[in-house]
Amino acid sequence: MLDFFTIFSKGGLVLWCFQGVRGPAATAPVNALIRSVLLQERGGNNSFTHEALTLKYKLDNQFELVFVVGFQKILTLTYVDKLIDDVHKEFRDKYRNEFQQKGALGLLNGTFDFKDDFMRLLRDAEESSKVRAPMVMKTFEQSLKSQKTVKCMIETRGEKPKEKVKNKKNKGSKKEGTEAVAAPAKAAAGEKQAPASGDKEELTKDEILQKNREEFFKRHMKAGEKSSRSPKPDAQKEKGKKPRVWDLGNSNAKVLDYSNSATNGSTEASPVEEFDPDTALGDRNREPGRLYDLEYESDDETEEEKVIQNPSKPSSKKGGLGGMFGMLKGLVGSKSLTREDMDPVLEKMKDHLIAKNVAAEIAVQLCESVAKKLEGKVMGTFTTVTSTVKQALQEALVQILQPQRRVDVLRDVMDAQRNRRPYVVTFCGVNGVGKSTNLAKISFWLIENGFSVLIAACDTFRAGAVEQLRTHTRRLNALHPPERHGGRTMVQLYEKGYGKDAAGIAMEAISYARNQGFDVVLVDTAGRMQDNAPLMTALAKLIAVNAPDLVLFVGEALVGNEAVDQLVKFNKALADHSMAQTPRLIDGIVLTKFDTIDDKVGAAISMTYITSKPIVFVGTGQTYCDLRSLNAKAVVSALMKA
Repeated sequence: MLDFFTIFSKGGLVLWCFQGVRGPAATAPVNALIRSVLLQERGGNNSFTHEALTLKYKLDNQFELVFVVGFQKILTLTYVDKLIDDVHKEFRDKYRNEFQQKGALGLLNGTFDFKDDFMRLLRDAEESSKVRAPMVMKTFEQSLKSQKTVKCMIETRGEKPKEKVKNKKNKGSKKEGTEAVAAPAKAAAGEKQAPASGDKEELTKDEILQKNREEFFKRHMKAGEKSSRSPKPDAQKEKGKKPRVWDLGNSNAKVLDYSNSATNGSTEASPVEEFDPDTALGDRNREPGRLYDLEYESDDETEEEKVIQNPSKPSSKKGGLGGMFGMLKGLVGSKSLTREDMDPVLEKMKDHLIAKNVAAEIAVQLCESVAKKLEGKVMGTFTTVTSTVKQALQEALVQILQPQRRVDVLRDVMDAQRNRRPYVVTFCGVNGVGKSTNLAKISFWLIENGFSVLIAACDTFRAGAVEQLRTHTRRLNALHPPERHGGRTMVQLYEKGYGKDAAGIAMEAISYARNQGFDVVLVDTAGRMQDNAPLMTALAKLIAVNAPDLVLFVGEALVGNEAVDQLVKFNKALADHSMAQTPRLIDGIVLTKFDTIDDKVGAAISMTYITSKPIVFVGTGQTYCDLRSLNAKAVVSALMKA
């Protein structure tokens, strides 16, 4: 039983609607479909689930129409695909002239009486699913075995079955050439070996065995003599290990030698660290507190300049007419695009996306979405299929990188300030992606915007994790001393050592920040693989108990298919192991190591596509200033670069 069937234009005008059962209106699920699928360019799959409903849709790109059917997801309705195809065809054919002649006015002023036609198509579709008779086994007379005679089933000893002979024909044809060349050599060798074989037949079994053993030992003795005669090196290597001398090494290496120190690394007796602010900050001419956009220089402008400089250069291979026909080849002359026209271009686009580090599954879905968006669309006279598909793919990629919810951290921190509570951010991710380093970068950015930060050292597993955060805290306080902020310490570390409960430390840190008046709490967690159930349970407990304002997944830009697996399993683990009725999932992404990938920026597409969550920060280097906000057009420009 269908819940509803609706037909509306891509502009949002409902042309016709059918309500099948008494219940909630179709407005909420259809709006969810528009927001999550149609506007986000995620049309690779024609099915969408919203709460208890399953929605299936079909696009008509020629007349800009959308056909949507909804039914309960617990039902298995096999006729829905046939019904939506039949309704699409019937509705188009019935009102084609009205759409073509009146255009948009035809949609506004037209009356679409389609109920009788729809009910007829629905009955036909339901009956066609019932009419299908169950599969009946064939009788012996109908099978191929009954047509075989007894003679063809008898196998004579020594004869090979015909099928095996056919399968070995190719192998035999390949060996014919080599056998023909080797035949004379074998014949000559056979003449020489003939007497030897005759002697061998006269020998007894024991004598043959003894002779074979002697030959075996002779061969091994010769091999041992050859290996023992290997030339000796003229000069033997000096024993002992020498320390490696680095070209760019530090001259004060003695300061780093703690082997004879009796202090065991205590902070009081340790040498004073030489700290260079230029090394930590990078660009000194930047505007303090500003988060710059990610930049990428495209080569399209330089290529256009080269073309303009040589407009009259003749082709060396083709004449004037050949060049003209070559230019016109691939142009579409005011006809609707078909799937056959787009398939070769989409295949190349898919391979290009995978080469740029987009996950293979995501690349397939993107190309499928573009195909559904363009199929049946009427093109202009001087428009190539390649340029049309490329333009549609670029628009889809930009739309994906601009998700529904935009995270504005500074605005949210100010809202928390007005409520007199700290703004809590939790960082999670797999091992070695740069959680602690980018946490320090975000701390520096918040401090430069005038907010005080408390760092909670909740990575109580990795050796050196607390010391790493302690070093960052010391350096950040050196860059922003209390004297510059009215005697207020802008960043502080809250740590309880190793082996403790991370959720408990985070709770104590948040309580301490509330009492001491800190604006932001940044919670650092231990890295964990997405398949480790106990560690994922501990992370879900930390998030459920402390209820942070923002949960950021830290992922590196070097991964391809692994990005999808990490995000899907992190979200699933947080949902499965959470004790809350509505589990807290990942809110945003921090993409690190972006400076190491050149133009292979596909991980950004994979991560945002799979979660619909925004990329809040992008790490681009080693200094505290190497933090950027995502520029969707710059990423797409790098992705589409040949």
